[in-house]
Amino acid sequence: MSDSSDPSIESGGLTPEQRLEPPNARLINASIATIHDMKTLRACVAYENANQQRVQILRQLENRANEIRSEDT
Repeated sequence: MSDSSDPSIESGGLTPEQRLEPPNARLINASIATIHDMKTLRACVAYENANQQRVQILRQLENRANEIRSEDT
């Protein structure tokens, strides 16, 4: 699993860059779908805001956040 002492590596052992910069959209979609915690999701949002600022990706991350929140209730 991930090394919790290294903040650059999030759940699943992937960094936000690895999740959001694969060569095609299908891999990005799969990476977002496999986010299971808000810490990882926030790191991905921060990465996207600091780098690409793609509205579609940010919208997918927002939808995933809503799904995670609904799973927690």
